[in-house]
Amino acid sequence: MNDVVTRTVAEKAAPTGVGPIAPVRQQTRTAAVLALARFEARELLLQISVFAFLVLYVAYVGWELFNGREGMDDYPALQDVDRSTQTGPLLLAIALLVCVNRAALRSRRRGTDRHFDVLVMEPWRRTVAHALSVVPYAMFTALVVAFQFTWAALKPGAVGHGSPAELAVGPLVILLSGVLGVLLARLVPSSLFAPLFVVGAYVVTVLANTATNGAHWVHWLFPAVSEEGADPFPSDLIGRPAAWHAMYLVGLVVFLLGVAVLRAGGRTRTIKAVTAIALAATVAGVAGQSPGDSAGLTVARAKASDTPEKVQSCVAHGRSTYCAYPEWTGLADDWAEVVDRVQSLAGGAAGSERLTVRQRVDARYGLDGDAALDPSTTPGVVTVGTRWGGNRIPEFAVGVASVLVAGDEESSDEGCDARAVTIMWLALASESDPMTVFRNVRLDDSVKGSGIALAPTNPVYLTAEQTRIVRELLHKPRYSVIPKVKAHWAELTSPKTSTARVAELLGASAPRAGAEDAKRCEG
Repeated sequence: MNDVVTRTVAEKAAPTGVGPIAPVRQQTRTAAVLALARFEARELLLQISVFAFLVLYVAYVGWELFNGREGMDDYPALQDVDRSTQTGPLLLAIALLVCVNRAALRSRRRGTDRHFDVLVMEPWRRTVAHALSVVPYAMFTALVVAFQFTWAALKPGAVGHGSPAELAVGPLVILLSGVLGVLLARLVPSSLFAPLFVVGAYVVTVLANTATNGAHWVHWLFPAVSEEGADPFPSDLIGRPAAWHAMYLVGLVVFLLGVAVLRAGGRTRTIKAVTAIALAATVAGVAGQSPGDSAGLTVARAKASDTPEKVQSCVAHGRSTYCAYPEWTGLADDWAEVVDRVQSLAGGAAGSERLTVRQRVDARYGLDGDAALDPSTTPGVVTVGTRWGGNRIPEFAVGVASVLVAGDEESSDEGCDARAVTIMWLALASESDPMTVFRNVRLDDSVKGSGIALAPTNPVYLTAEQTRIVRELLHKPRYSVIPKVKAHWAELTSPKTSTARVAELLGASAPRAGAEDAKRCEG
């Protein structure tokens, strides 16, 4: 019946001598929608905000990849890398939401809506075209995300594995922004509403988090949920409902598009059915991601934190044993290199002591926790974390030296005595640039005055005079200090030895008159 009416109208409207206009086929309508989507995608790129945030996004990712933390990204944990890709596209998504909204309202602003009545493309198809205009940006985001993850995965020191569901969040957020912009245009035909909606959504999110005390289910209603703060967890302790969240986002994108199309007049059975199915998928995703950490996950995290030896495998390397979580066993050689280097400078029994290097992480407080590791009281046990590379290497060397000097990690913090000088020299003397490493391992990034040198567990406290002596020793040739350290090892590792005596034994200049050696470290 519709074809007959269309043909009759076309015949009556055709000029004299011209044949009737053929009815529009479905393929032609689809091609018209895609053509309009391509045009609108190009128009979006001409918008200053979209172009600027697109360039900013690429620049940010490039800077992270090529100018990140020195050495800190050489050993990435892929289960952390995947979710680190989610926050980068957010500003681009906001810009697309506002600009797609303005594009969908362009005809209304310019008073050309009535001209669309003579076109063969229905309003709901134009709605679909506007939503599809962000697909190229979602595909570009997917390429950037894939490049980010591949770049990290190809590094020789990469550990763990990523989640496809986590990697899909960035592109899905871009799609969601475009669909939401179109839906707002169909519900509230004002270009001022979209920016106000963005601000309002942010305020509502903050208020909801505050009112529910950061409830898990509220937190996961946000499109991108990036939990950061803790050191990398073993993959089986992550516990993020990534697959459910991806289902939630996919369902939400399709559902909002269906509502926008229905609002624009596309009330076919197919559209109604797809919208209903998408709503069901969205609800299922919300239900799946809403429960917090399961009891089993909580128990597993506590077990890995409190008794890591029960979930680790150990390997012997030289005199020492190295125990790691399954995904980090490949780093044993790197740890052994540091241990051998530090231990070769030690004297007495410490030079041949059998150490146990045990990897530890505190997973009890979740991915956004930042709990410090308690020092081990077991003699000869050295802690190493799940981050490696960069400053983590000299910090581990400080931990090794502390155990060699004090016997265990807990005893290294019993007092601020002259053993700190011995510890720091052992940790840094074999470095190619010990002064730079000394600065990096200090909390205040300085090599003068009192301060704190970081370690995996207990830090080392240094007085200003001890810092000066360490600095002076590091400027001396290593071979001139090693015999003195080995010859006076017992005295250098005694808590009763004064800073002045250490300086004398190692050939450094004596502390200045009035120096408060007995005073507990300031820092």
